[in-house]
Amino acid sequence: MARMPGLRSVPGGLSVRLLVLTVLFVMLSEVLIFLPSVARYRLDYLESRLDAAHLATFALEATPNNMVSQDLANMLLAHVGAHGIILHKPNNTTLMLDSEKPPHIDATYDLRGESFPMEVADALMTLEEKHNRILRVLAVAPKDPGSVIEVLLDEQPMRREMWDYGMRVLEVSIIISLLTAALLYVSLRWLLVTPLRRLIAAMMRFREDPEDAARVIVPTPRSDEIGLAQRELAAMQETVRQALRQKERLAALGTAVTKINHDLRNILSTARLMSDSLADSAAPEVRRVTPNLLAAIDRAVALCTRTLTFTREGAPPFRRSRFALGGLIEELAELEERPGEDGLKLVNAVSAGLAVEADRDQLFRVLQNLARNAAEAGARRIEFRDHTEENMLRLEVADDGPGLPPKARENLFRPFAASARPGGTGLGLAIAREVMRAHGGDIALQESTGSGTVFVLTLPSAPPAKPVLQRRREKHRVAAEPLPGRGPSRAPGPAP
Repeated sequence: MARMPGLRSVPGGLSVRLLVLTVLFVMLSEVLIFLPSVARYRLDYLESRLDAAHLATFALEATPNNMVSQDLANMLLAHVGAHGIILHKPNNTTLMLDSEKPPHIDATYDLRGESFPMEVADALMTLEEKHNRILRVLAVAPKDPGSVIEVLLDEQPMRREMWDYGMRVLEVSIIISLLTAALLYVSLRWLLVTPLRRLIAAMMRFREDPEDAARVIVPTPRSDEIGLAQRELAAMQETVRQALRQKERLAALGTAVTKINHDLRNILSTARLMSDSLADSAAPEVRRVTPNLLAAIDRAVALCTRTLTFTREGAPPFRRSRFALGGLIEELAELEERPGEDGLKLVNAVSAGLAVEADRDQLFRVLQNLARNAAEAGARRIEFRDHTEENMLRLEVADDGPGLPPKARENLFRPFAASARPGGTGLGLAIAREVMRAHGGDIALQESTGSGTVFVLTLPSAPPAKPVLQRRREKHRVAAEPLPGRGPSRAPGPAP
């Protein structure tokens, strides 16, 4: 069995589909109206015949014996279009106009108690009937509510007029549906289809050259959904264009950084070689700061190497290790603290013995970036404190600076957009978030007011480690235990 083509096969796009749907819906509405209308027309037809029949009975009341000649009776019945008329008056008087040969009655309809569904069903039965029937219709007399009038009618003339009325309704319905569809088609094409086509054209034009500012759609002042879609599309296109420009700048910056890192690594290597001689200095102060200096130079060389590796191969893998978080912060304090009243003070409030599993150099870089940002913003005190919640370590970095400006808070962690100082790039926090998320954690701004700023770093909690002494004892015990079924390999003696 062949399938009927759907609306998707109708040519002409959305406009033609809307036109076809409108015509179908209007015709469906007219079909729902058709049956009640035809039923009402049938009732009006019968009531008009009953009214004419009641008027015809007045001729009987005008005679002394309530009787007329057969010729006059035939004329009155022909005028009404009936085979017989009977009027039952309240005083038990019956007036009757009858033909010479009364026909056989095929159906009786009492309009006094007929409901609307019954009227619709009777109308359908009349339309479906193929032969003429003689109907006996009873109803209250139109001009005399106390009387009941009864009429014998042919059904075929009524059915013919009902069909004529139905065809007129159908013709009017078609005209109304076409007119409504045409008006709706023009309205939808003006209000919806044409603006949608302009949106599609704007998208296609922007796709050809997203970096061209002239290809961004100019929204209209409409306040409806189409206007909202235009404004959102314009905002999205501008965001994409800015993102492409930013990526282009990042690509250029990456090329420059690669060249600079290559030369800087050579310079740092030379500085490392020259700094080795400081370890043999006799001055105690020089010998005290030399390890930190060498560690900083090694860290800078490693950073340059990782940057070059990232440029060539992608992001370097993290080298996780277990280390004490307090020791890392103490090392950071030795490098970043500045003595004096206006200097920077780093407070290590981390729990003693707290250990984490992370890339030590990368985490040092994140904390150093936060400390330097706070110092450049005007902070004089930075406190590091920890909290453990549901297998997650929360490290709070709180300073007493003036807080972040609104623009920096709105564009936080976005490169080239979130810097709080003139000339800054905003790359530090973006890199910090990337590092923390690579560790399975994150970094977020908890609060920033005029009295200070608090950043929260989250990391998965490190599993507790066995003490070194306990591990050595377990190792010694396993080595000393004899195998099953054998004696000791040597006599136990004092440990060396």
